[in-house]
Formats: sequence, structure tokens, C-alpha cells
Amino acid sequence: MIRSGADAEKRGTNPMMPASKMLSAVSAIALALTPAVGGAIVLTAGAVSTAEAAVVRTISVRGNTRVSAGTVADIIGFSAGKNYSAADVDDAVKTLFATGLFADVDVYPSGSVLVVEVSELSIVNQVIFRGNRKNKDDRLRSVVRLQPRGTFDQATLDADVDAIREAYSRIGRADVNVYPEVVDLGENRVNIVFQIDEGDRTKISQINFVGNNAFSDRRLQSVITTKRTNPLSWLMRNDVYDDQRLAADEEMLRRFYFNHGYADFRILSSAGDVDPNTGNIVVTIEVDEGERYTFGSVEIDSTVSGVSSDDLRRTISTRSGSVYSAENVEDTLIDMSENLAGNGFPFAEVTPVGNRNFENRTIDITYVVDQGQRAFIERIEIVGNARTRDYVIRREFDLSEGDAFNKVLLRRAQKRLEALNYFERVDIQTRPGSAPDRVVLVVNAVDKSTGEFGIGAGYTTGDSGGISVEASVVERNFLGRGQTVRVSAGGGVDNRTYDISFTEPYFLGYRLAVTGSAFRRTKDTDNYNLATQGGSVSFGLPITEDLMANFGYKFSQDEYSDLDCPGDTPTSICTETSNGADATWTKSAAFYGLTYNTIDSAQDPHEGLLLRFKQEFAGIGGDAQYVSSTFDGRYFKTLSESADLVGMIKVGAGNITGLGKDVRTLDHFQLGTQHIRGFAHNGIGPTEVGGTDHVGGKTYFHATAEAQFPIPAVPRALGLKGSVFADTATLFGHDADPADVENTGMEWRASAGVGLIWQSPFAPLRFDYAVPLAKEESDKVQKFNFSVSTAF
Repeated sequence: MIRSGADAEKRGTNPMMPASKMLSAVSAIALALTPAVGGAIVLTAGAVSTAEAAVVRTISVRGNTRVSAGTVADIIGFSAGKNYSAADVDDAVKTLFATGLFADVDVYPSGSVLVVEVSELSIVNQVIFRGNRKNKDDRLRSVVRLQPRGTFDQATLDADVDAIREAYSRIGRADVNVYPEVVDLGENRVNIVFQIDEGDRTKISQINFVGNNAFSDRRLQSVITTKRTNPLSWLMRNDVYDDQRLAADEEMLRRFYFNHGYADFRILSSAGDVDPNTGNIVVTIEVDEGERYTFGSVEIDSTVSGVSSDDLRRTISTRSGSVYSAENVEDTLIDMSENLAGNGFPFAEVTPVGNRNFENRTIDITYVVDQGQRAFIERIEIVGNARTRDYVIRREFDLSEGDAFNKVLLRRAQKRLEALNYFERVDIQTRPGSAPDRVVLVVNAVDKSTGEFGIGAGYTTGDSGGISVEASVVERNFLGRGQTVRVSAGGGVDNRTYDISFTEPYFLGYRLAVTGSAFRRTKDTDNYNLATQGGSVSFGLPITEDLMANFGYKFSQDEYSDLDCPGDTPTSICTETSNGADATWTKSAAFYGLTYNTIDSAQDPHEGLLLRFKQEFAGIGGDAQYVSSTFDGRYFKTLSESADLVGMIKVGAGNITGLGKDVRTLDHFQLGTQHIRGFAHNGIGPTEVGGTDHVGGKTYFHATAEAQFPIPAVPRALGLKGSVFADTATLFGHDADPADVENTGMEWRASAGVGLIWQSPFAPLRFDYAVPLAKEESDKVQKFNFSVSTAF
């Protein structure tokens, strides 16, 4: 506390009292003499100045135990023979308080001695936490300011109690009580003990939306991250109420509505209230949706010489007649800004101007292109990243120091950083630079945990099914370098798998992802055993934000053992291995592919298109020689916003053709439940003559129509959805001797059924029941299937 003269006088210990009395006396004399002797005023003022300053020769420090008198003198800049005025004394008091070493300070001159009386703050010996089980000591030490060997003061202790309460609130324990205790150890040392009563978890019993008509509560609950408490909350930890999380949820709701045509959407209020009866939290969000708009006319107005509207029209993502979407407007701004910068107009500024037509509920958009203010990026400062390296953040910017300032490209960089999922939050601010045309960017990126440990289990019915388990460890930001490392192991009744992969997303500093992987798989059957090991290296190159190209190379080696030829081992395998004499088969292949993805959410898709094409060429050495082509497409569309009903269409095709030699049996395509349900894995297509074993096919086609919907009365936070579907597929053609293979024709199979989809904490699970509607006599039927799956 900095004590002014008035403060000291109130306590009756004013060290400046002699000077104050003299000032009052001289002032009274001066006022009395003013009418008669005008010049006396000047002389009196000079006397006051002399009285306020005292010449000191020595310093006397009192009350200090740890801090030496010499240190105190150095801190205040004591100099023998100096005139110490009231201002000098006040500065000395402030300087000593600023060190954080003293609880109280008095400074005053006494004759030729400058007296400094101090009361030192106690030194913290230990900070001890008791009763904490849910928050470990290391976590709590990181949130309190009192630390061993630091100084103690009551204000900091009070702030630390609040910080501990906040730390518990963030894990859902708002009822925590913290009792601080200061233990005097003597010699001005103390221990700080925080006795913690953690209490019970504060549950979110309800999440209510008020004013929503276009979207149901269940649909809006899928948009926000705050969830109701459910039986799996202890594992998923997504039912923790937090003001910052609720604020982030508000922003997610705004983006959701703005991207679905509701340009006037507003959040009127949001709060978490404690139910007095249960002690649980009820979250209520009141919204005003407004009207839904479509795009009207879309125009470009350029005031920049040399820039025509026609040149920029191809960059427009907004289309007249389509539902208004703020994201489409933002994409257009980014594309236009990049086009202008690439054509020599780095300072051109694109501003969208909207004109609402309330009668037909349309918004006319005009993109105004002006010559913006000339400003350059002087410096990019990065804060908040305790773990992630600075260069990992900087490389997501299409801007660097010295470049023209462009706020649209800053927004793109922020979206990229958020998409990395390395940070709790990302905030980019600007502040003036060293000159009027200079801007400093401040990027605040707060790290979050990026390590994952997963363990999953599944059960698939059928001849090749059974229990399967997999454990994996994934680090998405390895050593803070933005690299991904994944190690996994798994197996079932008759198989084992081992995988390891490493991904560098920016190879040699370019936006080129490189992934290296190695694997080993074993399969034991009644007729033969097969062990496969190999590896691959692949490169991923983004062409646009939605289009990705990839290419690479892979090598694998198959080793057969325990063959029964001739006998129970399939004839095709016996033929290809010369009845076991040549039991090793190598495959060396190059591949490339294209992926176009506009799906809005990989976990819970509602809108978007996914297209994938891949070709593989085997024959760069090795035994296999073929070209394989596959295509996969999926389209999601919300059929009913109020009912949260989502439709999905899926199609796929593939073909493999030998290059100068036949395709071996194990390289043929085999269809599974991801292609058609109601049939066993590898349960349709060509078979051995006179046998029941399916041997795969050269060409396939498949299609699926599916509707997904929420299950009534089941909390959405559980991640359960229902589905109805219809599948159709065909698999035909084979390179084996026609005398050994039959059922090679193009017969279509079909099935229909119902499913249960669970986005479990471990992995997406599907429970499907399907009935074949069209099948062949040789097909293997499997009506029920339970599997661990991934979306895409």
C-alpha cells in the first residue's frame, strides 16, 4: 500500500508534520501581509521551498531483517548531501512498495538523517494442498500465485483462493470450499495451507432454448459443446458448466444460424442458474431467430483502376437463389482478396454490402472493391503457447512481416489455427506499429491437451467375425511441432494387427503433408495361415480448402504357411503358390488420389459432399502387376430441420485389371458390411467351383440410401441415433481359371434394414439389422452386424 501524507495523518503518524505546520504558518503570514507589502509574498514562498527540502547526510533503515540497509539505500537511490523534498520522499515510498518486499513503509527526514522504517513481507516456505483428489497438486500450483521463496500478502492469498475455486469450477465442482491457513514458522517465514473440500460434481440437468422455431432443441444441442449430464458424463466430461465455454457456444450458435439463412439472428440472453431444489445447473439460452433469407442479386462494384468486375466474378461463392450463408460470403472475400493480391493489388479491400428485401426475404449482395489504406505488417507476436512452437502457428498465415495488411487473410489464418485443434482458443488482435502505416499482430493461442489414448472393442457376427479389440496411442502435436504419431495394436479370434505411423504436415516448410507408416498383420484360418508386413509413404497436397491430392508408394510381403494343397486350402491359393512351393508374394505399388470434402462435421454430418478417387499401380518390382481404381461418394442433406432428420446417399465402384498377368485371388475385391448389409463379409460374388468359399471379384458397384434421426426420449448427449436404410451391390469377374471359379456374373443383391448409431467415447459403433431382398444361392447371409467404424 502506498501511503500519501493525508493517509498517514489519518493514522496519526504523519512523518511530514513539521513541514506541514511550517507551511500553514507561513501561508497565514503571507495572507496577512498581502494588502500592505506585496513583495513579501515572494520572500515567503522562497522560505517555504527551503523548509520543504532537507539536506541529509546519512540513511537509517529500521525494521529490516532480510533486506540489508545497503540494498534499501540502493533501491531508493540514496545520495549523501541531497536535498530531499516531499516529492522525493513520496517517490522513495512508492519505489520500496513496488519491490513487493514490504508490507509497510515510512520515509521521513530527521535532521540530516533520512529515516526509512519498513515492515517486511513474510517469505513463503511451502504451499500445501490438502483434501484435493480431482485436481492434483501440480495443477493447483500452476493456478496460484503464492510460491515457495516468494513473498506473502493477504491480497494474493485471497486471489489464490478464488483461482482454486475457478479451477474446480472448470471440472464441474462449483460447490468446492477452500479454507486457507497461514502457519507462522518464525523468522518471518510462513507455510500456506489450502484445505479443500471438493464437494460433489455440479450437474447440468437441463439445457433449454427459448424462441427457437426453425430448429429443435435437440438440433441446437448438437451445435454447442456444453452437454446435459448423462450416464457417460463421468467419462466424456462434457457436462461442465463454464462461462467461457457458454460464451464460445453463443458464437457457435451465431455461426450456425448465419450459415443457414438467418442473417438477423440474435442471442437475447444466456445463463446457468442453480436449481435450489437439486443444486444442479439449468442452462437457458434465449434466441431471436429472425427470418430466413436467400441470396438475391450478387454484384461486384470496383473503384480500383485496372480491376474489372468480370475478372473477379469467377471467385464468387454466393449464388442468387441459394440460402444465405455467411460462410459463403467469407469464402468469396478470401478468394477475391487472394486474386487481387496475386494480380498486383495487395491493398485492395473487399467489403460486402447487403441490402435486405423484407417482402421476399432476400439479401442482395454487392462486393465493393476499394483501394484500402496502405498498411504493412511490422511484426507478428505470438503469446499463450506454452508448448506449441511459434513456427507451427506462423506457417498457418499466408502473411508475414513486411507484407501488406489484409484482415480477410487474417480471418483465414484464424480458421486454420482453430481447425488444427491444438488450442483451447485462438484470438488475433492488432495494435499500432512504430509508424502510422505499420501494424503489429498479436496472436493469443492457448495450448490444450493433444494426446489421446483409445481402447475399443467390437463384435462382428459371421464365419469371419468374432470379438476384436484395439488399443492406440495418438499424439497430434508431437513435441509441440505439429506432427502426429500413432501407435496401435489389436486383434481378434484369428488375427493380429500392429501399426505405427508418423505425419509431418509441412514437409520442408511447404504445405505438403508426408506420412510414413509400417504394419504387420497375421491371419490364421483352418485351411492356411497368412502373415503380411509392409509400409508406405504418402504425400498430401491441398489444392484448395476443399480439394486434396495425395500420392505415394507402398510395399508389402505376404507369407503363406500351413497350406493343405491339394486339400482344404482353396484351389486358387494353391495354384498361385504352386501348391506351397512359392509361399512368398511381394507387392510394390505407386498410388495417387483426389479427395473433395465439404462435409460440415465428421462426427455428426448434416450437410455436404465427399468424393474420393484413387488409383494404384502395382508392378514397380515385386510379383503383383495390376492397376486398381476405386471411387467413393457420399452426400448428406438435412431433410427436416425441426426433426433433425438427415438423409445420406452413398455410391461406390471399383475395378482391378492385370498388367500382363492375372490378378491373384487375394488382390481381388471383397465386399463387406460397409458396402452392403445383410450379407457376411466376403459373402457375395464369385466362388470356387463346388465349394462355398468366396474368392472376390474384379469389379464392384454399390449404393446406399439412408435416413438418420434422433431417438425420442434419449438425451442427445449420449450420442445415439437411429437409421433406416436400403443397400444394393454387385461383385463380378475373376482372373482364375473358369474351371476353378463360378458365379462370376453381374447379379445385383439388395437389402433393407434398421440401425442404431452410437458415437461412443471410444469409437463410433453401429448396430445394424438387415434383411436380404435379392440374393443368390451361393451368398452368405448375415442379418445382424455389430462393428466399430469410422465415418470417413
